[in-house]
Amino acid sequence: MNAPVKHITAALTTRRQMMVISAAAAGGALLVGCSPADMLAMGADNKHFGPFGPFLRIDADGVVSVVNKHIEFGQGSHAGLAAIVAEELGADWDKIKVVQSAANAKVYANLDQGVQGTGGSSAIHNSWDQLRKVGAATRAMFVSAAAARWKVAADEISVTNGVVAHPSGRSASFADLVADAAKVAPPASPKLKDPKAYTLIGTDRVKRKDSLAKATGTARFTQDVRLPHMLTAMVAHSPRFGGKVKSFDSDAAKKIPGVTDVFEIPTGVAVVAQNTYAARQGRDALKVEWDDAHAEMRSSDAILATYKGLASGKTATTDKLKWQAFDSHGVGVAPGDGKVVEVSYDFPFLAHAPMEPMNCVAETGAGRTKLTSGSQIPTLDQLNTGMIVGVLPGSVEVETLFAGGSFGRRANFKSDYVTECVHIAKHVGGGRPVKLVWTREDDMTGGYYRPMVHHAVKVTLGADGYPAHWHHRVVSQSLMKGSPMGKKGVDETAVEGVLGSPYLRATPVVDAQVILPDSPIPVLWWRSVGATHSAFVMEHTIDQLAHAAGKDPVDYRRTLYTKTGATRRLATLDLAVAKAGINPTAGYTRGVAVHECFGSVVAQIAEVKMEGSVPRVGRVVTAIDCGTAVSPDQIAAQMEGGTCFGLSAALYGQITLKDGVVEEKNFDAYRVLRMSEAPHVETFIVPSTAHPSGVGEPGTPVIGPAVANAILAITGRPTTSLPFVKG
Repeated sequence: MNAPVKHITAALTTRRQMMVISAAAAGGALLVGCSPADMLAMGADNKHFGPFGPFLRIDADGVVSVVNKHIEFGQGSHAGLAAIVAEELGADWDKIKVVQSAANAKVYANLDQGVQGTGGSSAIHNSWDQLRKVGAATRAMFVSAAAARWKVAADEISVTNGVVAHPSGRSASFADLVADAAKVAPPASPKLKDPKAYTLIGTDRVKRKDSLAKATGTARFTQDVRLPHMLTAMVAHSPRFGGKVKSFDSDAAKKIPGVTDVFEIPTGVAVVAQNTYAARQGRDALKVEWDDAHAEMRSSDAILATYKGLASGKTATTDKLKWQAFDSHGVGVAPGDGKVVEVSYDFPFLAHAPMEPMNCVAETGAGRTKLTSGSQIPTLDQLNTGMIVGVLPGSVEVETLFAGGSFGRRANFKSDYVTECVHIAKHVGGGRPVKLVWTREDDMTGGYYRPMVHHAVKVTLGADGYPAHWHHRVVSQSLMKGSPMGKKGVDETAVEGVLGSPYLRATPVVDAQVILPDSPIPVLWWRSVGATHSAFVMEHTIDQLAHAAGKDPVDYRRTLYTKTGATRRLATLDLAVAKAGINPTAGYTRGVAVHECFGSVVAQIAEVKMEGSVPRVGRVVTAIDCGTAVSPDQIAAQMEGGTCFGLSAALYGQITLKDGVVEEKNFDAYRVLRMSEAPHVETFIVPSTAHPSGVGEPGTPVIGPAVANAILAITGRPTTSLPFVKG
């Protein structure tokens, strides 16, 4: 996943930046009385939304289209969002369509984030109440129309599968009533269905609406875009992060047939051509001299050594680089003389590596600015584009297409590849469309990685065998540099999962601090954000504490959850244990892990055996508490996908630098899980009528520690660094 729910609003531009955009768009005259929300909405979708509002369209033939404000990039939220409306409306699920909304943060904002965007496993969560009301209000409009036509009481009328019916035998389809219903004023507070009456939500009838198009090749992705007179661009980037263009020779590039222009942009040297092949050849022919004065020149080992030095106290801090406490209670009490478990953990940089590399189509000039891409946060793309072109962000049209994965990569504060495309299109001018294409190598070496992270943990056990004193240090680059931090004044994305852990709440003395070294290497949220490393640290440490205390790891967790009132964790763990059964598959050993993130709790029991030095994962039993399960089938799919994504990273994932240059440039070096290595994942959902919580990301971070805990049971040795498979 993706971007953390509670931090996205920090990405909004400052008041000063908004004034700059306003002044530029108005030819230097400040637009007084124009709110940020208005500026984000101007020109984006000012057409009349119709009688059923901005989220629902019902045509004269009765076809129901749900307008989706979120991007669909493989997570399946299109279906879940449509199902919420269809359930309350009483529509025929088989006749429901899903269409993508325009970019308009005033209307289509993510209610968890304050901007229009998809991330933080928030699509269903933030839309639940909103779309239930849309469906219920529209149902009430059809019921009122039928009641008036038939002269019967409204409360005698039912709506099922797109048919409005009365016990007398009278009935009408949506097509029959849509004209009359459109004249009815929607109720301000429509009556919602009792969850006990659901016939769609929570059933396996909620299937994806994009499968057929993707299976037949008719689904439209950015790379499919073909526009009249469109040019294609590629960019030569510095091989080192922070490097700048010193000089370049474009003579050879301009001689390539099809190349139309070569010029410098803020991020490198752009080559524009008639097609992708010519752009690639032209870029290959470029001669660029790079200025590395402010570039990252260290290798990964040197960066990690600095992190370890900071955690151990051997590397001095400075006025600008200080430790920050994020959990501190009981500090000053002596640790005592109980058993001590001391362990450190190293996590490498990770690439997002979605199947579709970064790309974008931009049109600027001739009175129009338009982006066509798999836009994860259209609001940010509008803001950043507006500042380049000098227009109001709301006047920037964004046509959001399907995207071939993201895992957080398509959402960053700078809109990096989008603004790169905009700079090129602005230079080309005349409103001529330009498609920017990144190769796999561009994508892999382009940064915005999951940060390298180091944890140092020292726990002293009490006489009862449970933690009495917990000392914890986290070293990581900040994802939120330059933005407002969390409640404790720290970047909570670096420590979430440690901060608020029931294990720390159960410990009388806790001293937990974080330090955030800077680097030119751009880092970003990666599916499950801080949980990518914190879940591993906390869950693998707990197993080591249980072993040191001579206690069963499952019972050890149960005691700590009971002590801290972590009832959801306890119930989810118990469900996983029950479904796993008493005995593992012959030849396998079990490991357990439990983690809560994005409002959901996931417990996994992984069966593992060692094949030489490589762990082989067989059966994985997953239990999840995600509140109301809108689409159980899709929840299972996300648990399967998240497990494979997390296992792939835990087994093989790492981006390494040598003298500042990325070594892994494609999938030959950045190994991912093969189909033959994928485990058999069984998913069980904790029954709940609570508000839905996240599903896209919570399945990712749990598999790594579950495997590590199985290895600990097999070998007696903890795993102190990832990936499991070195070299």
